[in-house]
Amino acid sequence: MGKPVNLNRFRKEKVRAEKKARADQNAVKFGRSKSEKQRDKTVDQRGRDHLDGHKIDD
Repeated sequence: MGKPVNLNRFRKEKVRAEKKARADQNAVKFGRSKSEKQRDKTVDQRGRDHLDGHKIDD
């Protein structure tokens, strides 16, 4: 006779695997590398600094 199988464990492992697969797909679809995030942050900061530099104070 075979070894008993815990069906709850099997079910939970299956759900975890599906969530991991979905997370990997989203990371590819929506994820950006660290350098891309840093570049965008730098560009945004330069734009804000440029506007702040042209502000007229009363």
